[in-house]
Amino acid sequence: MKRMTWLAVLCLAVGLALAAGQEIKEVFGVPVYPGAKLDEATTKFLKESMGIEGQAFRTADPLAKVAEFYKAKGLTEIMVDPEGAMFKKGDDVDVTLQNPWQNMQSGKMEKDTLISIVKND
Repeated sequence: MKRMTWLAVLCLAVGLALAAGQEIKEVFGVPVYPGAKLDEATTKFLKESMGIEGQAFRTADPLAKVAEFYKAKGLTEIMVDPEGAMFKKGDDVDVTLQNPWQNMQSGKMEKDTLISIVKND
C-alpha cells in the first residue's frame, strides 16, 4: 500500500512539473512570441487590479524583433515606436509591446520586452 501511495505521489508530481513547463502557444487566437515566458505576476495584476482578461509574457529579444513577428502574423499595426507597439486582431484583441516597462509590483523599470495579449469587452 505504501508503495502504491508513493507511486501515485510521484506520478502527480511529474504531471504537475510537465504542466508547469508547457509553453503557451496562443492566446485569444494570437500566437505567443516564440520563447516568451509567461509573467504570472503581471498577468495577475492585469486580471485582479485592472479587470482585464489577458496574459503577459516576457522575452529578452528587442522590441523591434518582436514587432516584426506580429506584423508577419498579419495583425493590424496601430503604432510602432522604439519603446512600444500596439497591434490588433479583429475588434476585440489587443497586443501591446513595451521595452522598457515599469513593473507595477516593484516599481522597477524592466529592460526586457513585455508582451500583453488582452481581450476587450
